[in-house]
Amino acid sequence: MSDGFPATVFRGRRYAVLGLGRNGAPVARALVAMGAEVDAWDDDTRARGDLPAAVTLAPLGDPAGYDALVLSPGIPHRLPAPHPFAARAIAAGVPVLSDAELLFEAVRRSGSRARFAGITGTNGKSTTTALLAHLLQTAGIACAAGGNLGTASLALPRLGDGGVYVLEMSSYMLERLQTLRFDAACLLNLSPDHLDRHGDIAGYGAAKLAIFDRQQPGDLAVLGTDDAWTRDQQALLARRLVPLVTISGAAGLAHPAPALPGAHNAQNAAAATLMAAYLGASPDAIAAGLASFPGLAHRQQRIGEVSGVNFIDDSKATNADAAARALGCYERLVWIAGGVAKEGGIESLAPLFGRIAEALLIGRDAPLLAATLARHGVAHRILNTMARAVPAAFAAAQQHTAPIVLLSPACASFDQYANFEARGIDFASLVADLPRLFERRAS
Repeated sequence: MSDGFPATVFRGRRYAVLGLGRNGAPVARALVAMGAEVDAWDDDTRARGDLPAAVTLAPLGDPAGYDALVLSPGIPHRLPAPHPFAARAIAAGVPVLSDAELLFEAVRRSGSRARFAGITGTNGKSTTTALLAHLLQTAGIACAAGGNLGTASLALPRLGDGGVYVLEMSSYMLERLQTLRFDAACLLNLSPDHLDRHGDIAGYGAAKLAIFDRQQPGDLAVLGTDDAWTRDQQALLARRLVPLVTISGAAGLAHPAPALPGAHNAQNAAAATLMAAYLGASPDAIAAGLASFPGLAHRQQRIGEVSGVNFIDDSKATNADAAARALGCYERLVWIAGGVAKEGGIESLAPLFGRIAEALLIGRDAPLLAATLARHGVAHRILNTMARAVPAAFAAAQQHTAPIVLLSPACASFDQYANFEARGIDFASLVADLPRLFERRAS
């Protein structure tokens, strides 16, 4: 289904699609529906099903003759080592593109002047993307949201001239653009992440700054200034033709937003508010949208209360900077953390350690986190698994009179879970079982 795109949009084009997971399979289906010839492959046999018969499913050989290679965001084309087919494609002059680039081309080739809003940053981009879409919907403005969040870009429906595409853009997607221009673009923040894919912080930052490429006078550029790296870019970006608007979470929210606690969410809300106003939402619609926004799963999501203890799922916090944003929201808490630590571990969280009544550690790098906590005199235990950590956290919260149990791991999840969503779901399931567990122990 092309969801309104003509079946001739990409007629005569030939694409290679490598990687058939959450992004690649929908892209292959959309390209075929728009008239393209598509060759696709994934080394994982489990990912090769559910494709139209028109897709040629076979290992990719000679890259000559393709108009582009659409490479799954998780597959590198440069660092740390390019996928062999990507290397051959680049050597043959075949562009490596994000499907967001192809969406932009499909929209324009179909005759639509729909606008594009792009949001990036190390942390907060999913919340800001979802919030902006919610504000536009509240204002009655047709929009479709996706990209790195939810639906693959090219699987989004065709919007007419008055519509807005709201795209969460990862650094992997941004480095694979050629012509896509964002009418409204935002870089929220930047801290070290994905350095294996970009070489160093300068390479990572350069990829993120690409969200402002090709903007024109009259477009909107928004820059968060609550971290040192983005503040250092302010003067450089201010010299561009596009007026730059800076935002900070320090001033708090201008409107009530119950699902957005903390200064970091104040910055997210400021970004979404500016972009929504630029895209035509009225102040009243923005205020109503902020008040009614439900929040996103696994981003400081309150999942339940047991005997006066509130359980917060912040499984999306896969690095220390993200965990800092959650830790800063609560005065006293029991902290569940651990998994696969990022570079630097949790040392940067030391100013917030005084809020932690006790830390319960899980996953591969629990000993690394424990060593940091021990140096700072923070009470902690290594429990290895979520199944052991959740009931222990409940007991610790009661013992220490801490009203919050916070899962904000500061680590990646792939040592024990398929992704952060699976980690959060396991946490919620274990919390839901707490009353029964303690009833059984009492009987």
